[in-house]
Amino acid sequence: MSTPFARLPRWADYGLIPLINLLVAFFVAGIVVLLVGENPLKAAVVLVDGAFGSGQNLAYTLYYATTFIFTGLAVAVAFHAGLFNIGGEGQAYIAGIGVALVCLTFDGILPWWLTFPLAIVGSALVGAAWAFIPAYLQARRGSHIVITTIMFNYIASSAMVYLLVNVFKPAGSMAPQTRDFLEGAQLPKLGWLMEVFGLSVRSAPLNISFLLALFMAWVVWVLIWRTKLGYEMRTFGFSSKAARYAGIGEARITIVAMLISGGLAGMMALNPIMGDQHRMQLEFVAGAGFVGIAVALMGRSHPVGIIAAAVLFGALYQGGAELAFEMPNVSRDMIIIMMGLVILFAGALEHMFRPTVQTIFASLSPRSMGVPAAKGEGA
Repeated sequence: MSTPFARLPRWADYGLIPLINLLVAFFVAGIVVLLVGENPLKAAVVLVDGAFGSGQNLAYTLYYATTFIFTGLAVAVAFHAGLFNIGGEGQAYIAGIGVALVCLTFDGILPWWLTFPLAIVGSALVGAAWAFIPAYLQARRGSHIVITTIMFNYIASSAMVYLLVNVFKPAGSMAPQTRDFLEGAQLPKLGWLMEVFGLSVRSAPLNISFLLALFMAWVVWVLIWRTKLGYEMRTFGFSSKAARYAGIGEARITIVAMLISGGLAGMMALNPIMGDQHRMQLEFVAGAGFVGIAVALMGRSHPVGIIAAAVLFGALYQGGAELAFEMPNVSRDMIIIMMGLVILFAGALEHMFRPTVQTIFASLSPRSMGVPAAKGEGA
């Protein structure tokens, strides 16, 4: 007799399944490392040590994770409304304009703690404005959000090249970037926080935008699960027909969800521009918008899961750099393969092991999955 379909317990759905997919991804990655002539176990040790083995390494890991938290939250908000926002890369990139304009205007006038809130608003507004156009095209003209957001990534890239070369570049400079920001637009580092735990950070770029990312994760949790708007977004994402029957406006939810998504993606620009580079330059996003898709998928679009997944990808970025240095046969391209495998098993093959796990749970503990126990079993 076949096992009836039932939902897994939440801890298994949100924890066990992603863990199994992650372990399988790393197992396959280990085979790839073995094929290039290196020891997979040694590579794993180097990777983990490179990501978490010192205060400096941990700070770099959290710096990268900060970026991925913002872009992961952006994708997750759109997911909950049934929208697939692939435009986080372009929204974060173009939002650099909002950050740069604030910094270039006020860096010599205001202290950082006044410039920072203005830059947050600037980044969110520009990111949301860039997301508004694809949202409007889907809500009012029926254009597919996936196609338009992909197109807007390329438009943002071309627009930023033009602006950095012809508008923002200082006179006499050859580099396509803005001038360096003064101290009033430089975010303080979080080295003091690491030192509280006895960790030495030295020059790592971890800055207070990490705390902003954690705060925004809490804001998203409140929005999605504790507000009427969040309920309407989840209802629309689950069934657009049911949402329309309940009087929820399809166009309104589409536009509002994408505005919030674009604003969150835009905040990502704060981390590299104000926290590390102290200027706006080409390609500062560096693919973080696309990594955010994997982070949202692996984190089940839940803020807690997104934070954990962001730290994982941050560890792959930082630990991968150390691994490529320690093991020449394991190049940076190999690290990209590892991340691709994580994305593959966490996204495209996410349901590969679910039926087996459901069968095991239904056999061992039917009541925990809402399956009625067979006659003769416990009362």
